[in-house]
Amino acid sequence: MNSSSPASRRGFLAGAVAAPAILSAQPSSKKIRVAYIGVGNRGSYTMGHTMNVEGVDLAAICDLNPEALKKGGAAAEAKGNKPRLFTDYRKMIEEMKDIDAIVIATPTKAHLPMTLAALEAGKHVFCEKPMGFDEKECEVIEKATMSAKGIYQAGFQLRHHPARNAAVKFVLNGGIGKVLYLQGYRHTNDLPKFIPWLFDRDISGDNIVEQACHILDLFVWAIGKPPLRAMGSGGINLYKNDPPGRTVMDNYSVIYEFPDDIRVTFSHIYFDPPGFSGIKERVYGSAGAIDLPTATWKRLGEKETIQLEVENPQGNADFLSMQSFIENARSGKKPLNDAANAKLSTLVGILGRKAIHEKRIVTWDELTRS
Repeated sequence: MNSSSPASRRGFLAGAVAAPAILSAQPSSKKIRVAYIGVGNRGSYTMGHTMNVEGVDLAAICDLNPEALKKGGAAAEAKGNKPRLFTDYRKMIEEMKDIDAIVIATPTKAHLPMTLAALEAGKHVFCEKPMGFDEKECEVIEKATMSAKGIYQAGFQLRHHPARNAAVKFVLNGGIGKVLYLQGYRHTNDLPKFIPWLFDRDISGDNIVEQACHILDLFVWAIGKPPLRAMGSGGINLYKNDPPGRTVMDNYSVIYEFPDDIRVTFSHIYFDPPGFSGIKERVYGSAGAIDLPTATWKRLGEKETIQLEVENPQGNADFLSMQSFIENARSGKKPLNDAANAKLSTLVGILGRKAIHEKRIVTWDELTRS
């Protein structure tokens, strides 16, 4: 959905209802007919990449905002598509029975009802991260995917980033020895003010879940197991009531403790001067350390920087992620970022959020047994 109207967001969320059952999937065909729910800032961007994937017919677009809907329709037609336009996703699913796949690019709080409705109708589903708003929503979505005929793929597109993909696989294959420590930070300027729902943690889930989940997903992928506990601290130090009503943090730090004495530290700051810090994702092991975004590493005790061989190094992660989704929808192949992985990575963000908001150490068992 477009992100320019908080009132329409809340109205939409109030009207969204979950679907009760999972039916059979659409028959496979060479041409994949895709529908988009949400063509605001993020949705319109990924829709452009989706239309560049071979064999895609953009058949329908849904958004509450008439301006975004009109703009999305025009962009689709410019690419040779003739989509039907809707303002109600339930009506779109009901009337467009020949759709094969649905992409959901809406605020976090809307992911659950839309995902369930799409799976119930037998569609393949690509839903933007995070999987759900809280641990209970993630549990419901994962269970729904288990009995669905269509595939479910989450929008953790950094798994498809060529350098990061090669770097994590190198770690998993023992390239840096035993994983010991992971460090990440996302230090940037503030969130875009023209997307009001991002500043409402009751809709977005706060930025450790809605934004940082990308980096946490890479770290969880590299470690391969859930954490034991999390501790952290954060708040709003600079952008108090900016924009008005803001409830998401502008800074926080979190520490995760994993089995085998592995630790992850992550910090997130929204008042970092341009070019001062930036984004970092690094994994340290018993034999060396690696920088994920560049796929470069060093052996422990040596100065030489080693560049990993990266296939398609200039490839765009968003395009490759959507291309993978279409191929998976066509073949029924299990996605790299499937429901189980999406749930795990989202819950890691939720664990950190709970520790920060409640100002205490929170264990994984406490979170998952609640």
